[in-house]
Amino acid sequence: MIRARDIMTKEVITVSPETDIAQATRLLLENHINGAPVVNADGELVGMLCQSDLIVQQKKIPLPSIFTFLDGVFSFSSTKSLEKEMQKIAATTVADAMSTDPVSVTPDATVEDVASLMAEKHFHTIPVVENSKVVGVLGKEDVLKTLVGGKG
Repeated sequence: MIRARDIMTKEVITVSPETDIAQATRLLLENHINGAPVVNADGELVGMLCQSDLIVQQKKIPLPSIFTFLDGVFSFSSTKSLEKEMQKIAATTVADAMSTDPVSVTPDATVEDVASLMAEKHFHTIPVVENSKVVGVLGKEDVLKTLVGGKG
């Protein structure tokens, strides 16, 4: 049975929460990767930065749907989600744009488990974590290579 440790990329490109957004964007583009784990000074996974997190910065500012009734103003959207969206649009550091509470797998995860996560959650990149440290990363290509007999 193929495990995450068998196909993961071991030389992981990571960013820190303090990394400048422009620098992080260049890192993803220059290395042709969809995302990078965000790690703290101890190498522990604290978030995930994906191209989709960066593309948000090009969005128009979302205007909340509101209606008035008896001189009251009511919003259809959550203030909290609007604040999060605005934070991502105005992000200057990785901490402002990253997804927090990222999903990760252990080195013992099966390729089937990884493929299910990618398909069900629409993930392109999944960090591999052991003892709270990022030890690898799995991309869709790593999983696809198993279909043709190749390894990561």
